[in-house]
This record gives sequence, C-alpha cells and structure tokens, in this order.
Amino acid sequence: MMRFGSMDWTFSERPLRAALAALALAGLAGCATPPAPTVSIAELLQHPGERSLANGLRNYEDGNFDKAERDFRAALANGLADRRDVAVAYKNLAFIACAFNRPSECESDFRAAFAADPAFHLSQLEIGHPIWGPVYQRVAAAMPAKAKSP
Repeated sequence: MMRFGSMDWTFSERPLRAALAALALAGLAGCATPPAPTVSIAELLQHPGERSLANGLRNYEDGNFDKAERDFRAALANGLADRRDVAVAYKNLAFIACAFNRPSECESDFRAAFAADPAFHLSQLEIGHPIWGPVYQRVAAAMPAKAKSP
C-alpha cells in the first residue's frame, strides 16, 4: 500500500515491473543503429552515369531500344558508383542484344553483369523469358558458385 496525500493506494508490483521493463526497452530502442542515410534521386541524377542509366531504363521501358542501348553504354562509360547499377546496365544491354539476335554480345553482357556484381541474378519472370532466359541460365551455370547466390 502506498500513501499519497490523504488517499491510500494499493498496487501490485507486476504492473510496475512491466512498466519499468517497457521504459527500459524504449530507452534501448534509442540506442539501436540509426537507419542508413538515403541519397536523393535529384542528387544522383546530377551524376552523368546515373543520369544515363535512368534515361536508359526509361527508354527501354518505352521501347526505344536504340536510345536505351546508347544510354546504358554512356552510363558505363561515365561510371556508376554502385556495382549493382553497373550490373543493371549490363543486364539491360544483354536483353537488347538477345532480342536483336546478337547472342555472343548477350552472353558477354551477362558475364559482365556477374563480374560487376557477384550477387547479380534475374527474377524468375526474367529467367522464364524465351529469348534471354536460356542464355542467362547458360552463363549463370558457368559462374563460380558464390556468384550465383542472390
């Protein structure tokens, strides 16, 4: 029992312990690693390589494959900061090469994508594509085991 002013309060230790534990956890949560800082898309687009990659992706989606191919090559020539972006540029170049019946170029671009990012892989939908899926699978099968894991 606790006396507060002229009133007597009866309380159990269990809710008090639970409240203290909740406060302690809340305090520990403040010690957790803060999220990684993000990079502004506007800032990224100030870099020629990233801007060319974004243009290439847009042109690819719009079906402007000649422009997309030029953009992806420009992105690689200008330099991309993230190896995953390098792999994306090569992946899309491989798709274009396969679609336009340039199989050796398609294989070479898939190999370059794996070289840029050993964790590179296609989605199941992309692997199922009848034109570039078999080429990708052949190249992936020839890669060292660590390069094939997503």
